[in-house]
Amino acid sequence: MTRRKIYIIVLVVSVLGLFTVQYQYLRIGLNLAKVQFQKKIGNAAKQIKEDLAPENQLTFLVGQAITMDDSYFTLSMDSIKDASRHFLNDFITHRLTENGIDKDFSYRLYTKDSTDYLTAPNTYENDGNIITYPIEIEGYLPILMKKNLILELQFKDLTGYFLFQLNGLIIPSLIFMAAIIFVIIWVLRSFYWQRNVITTTNDFINNLTHELKTPVFSIGLASKILNENATEVQKPVIELIQQQTDRLKIHIDKVLELSALESKRGVLHLEPVDFFPSLKQLCQEFEKLAQLEGFNFQYDIQGTNFPLKAEKSHLENAINNLLDNAKKYSEAPVISLKAFQKDQWLHIEVADNGIGISKKEREKIFQKYYRGSHNRLHQVMGYGLGLSYVMEILRKHKGKIAVESLQEKGTTISLKLPITHG
Repeated sequence: MTRRKIYIIVLVVSVLGLFTVQYQYLRIGLNLAKVQFQKKIGNAAKQIKEDLAPENQLTFLVGQAITMDDSYFTLSMDSIKDASRHFLNDFITHRLTENGIDKDFSYRLYTKDSTDYLTAPNTYENDGNIITYPIEIEGYLPILMKKNLILELQFKDLTGYFLFQLNGLIIPSLIFMAAIIFVIIWVLRSFYWQRNVITTTNDFINNLTHELKTPVFSIGLASKILNENATEVQKPVIELIQQQTDRLKIHIDKVLELSALESKRGVLHLEPVDFFPSLKQLCQEFEKLAQLEGFNFQYDIQGTNFPLKAEKSHLENAINNLLDNAKKYSEAPVISLKAFQKDQWLHIEVADNGIGISKKEREKIFQKYYRGSHNRLHQVMGYGLGLSYVMEILRKHKGKIAVESLQEKGTTISLKLPITHG
């Protein structure tokens, strides 16, 4: 799984986790709202019960309505009942509002034998979404009726009411979550757009670099032919052309190698190989270069067979990079390569007598584009890509790399590659 996919999965899981946490907070908020509502209803019911216990204008009017007694009024019984309904409704509304409940409600006044004596002006149909709170009336009215009376308060759709009470928590949370999701989508779109731009640019550079290889090869070939019959005056000019051509070829190869690694489109095809012949040939070629350029190189390859699961060309390039660095960063290069098998690993050690690497810089030398702060930096050409390439190749081969170095004494870079059998 690529690192990019891991990042996307982490982002998605984080957003889902944020939604889950917010949902849990919402559930907790709803439970708290229910508890507070129960407490408020309890306080309001206590006051209603106390206010309806003695004989007063309201209880007297209600009593006349439920006993069907119109002897004290000149109004019809229907008018008395309507008046008692509205006065009782206003009284209950006032008590609920005093206790912080502004939810619409209905009520009914009935006896325990389920006889309704008085109902609210706005009655609810019992559709299963109604919450009831019964209040047992004491005092004047039960004595008047000689029956136990119950005033039942009815509330509809309390969940919606509780959610409305939590708007101060829900709405900001939804806004912030929407903002987070928008930013994440914007970042991902920007990332993919930039990646497409980088991919297009890399493809262009890759194609252009491939096209440059042909004229560079032709120039190198032509300079070698010219050098065979060149005069003493012409030879320095031809040598300069050859040097700059070789330098340009190295830069082209580095760009192609880096582009191939970064594209990650099936670059490495690891196959079972015997790396012994390749390593020996590589050392023999570098030995010839040492003889031509006049520096010391020795190698010691112990064994006759190095079975690896590898991409041979990239592994050769990585070791060539190490040998080339050893040559570049030494005044009078003395370089050695040692290879041997130990504990199911192929060990390859490249040692030199160069300027060395400080302890502080050893942690950075494998970073892309990093170049040390040594005095020879201006004398050594490069882009800081070689060791980052080596590290990438070792990582893809499931290998390990270690550095031992003393300043002005030299450096030893050790590679470990897993040996395969069968």
